[in-house]
Amino acid sequence: MKNKLLDASVVKFLLVGVINTLVGTGIMFLLYNLAGCPYWPSVCANYICGGIVSYFLNKYFTFQNKERSLAQVGRFIVTVAACMLIAYGLAKPAVRWVLAGAGEKVQENVAMLVGMGLYTVLNYFGQRFFAFKSREN
Repeated sequence: MKNKLLDASVVKFLLVGVINTLVGTGIMFLLYNLAGCPYWPSVCANYICGGIVSYFLNKYFTFQNKERSLAQVGRFIVTVAACMLIAYGLAKPAVRWVLAGAGEKVQENVAMLVGMGLYTVLNYFGQRFFAFKSREN
């Protein structure tokens, strides 16, 4: 079971994640810190832009999936949205509790970083075993 979970797709997924992080996180922090956008619109902009890049790179590079269907696009969107809401929804109150004495900007920037980590783990499993599930999995 361990070998099935830890294979080459993990490394590829992380490489794609680096690209997504450079694009999406840059957008998220610029919108939040420079443009004055609120927390959730900044987070959503990150995942809309990063999601488009992620879909194509993970579909063809990471999971080498050949399926062409709207159902697959729907599964991908559901995966990304669910992972985002769960990860960032948990991160914000947890960080607010842990960093109760810090200012709101510090709390929300840290929450975005924590949310990114949670999102990455949840999203890998969601994409691998739901959005781009192959017959072998």
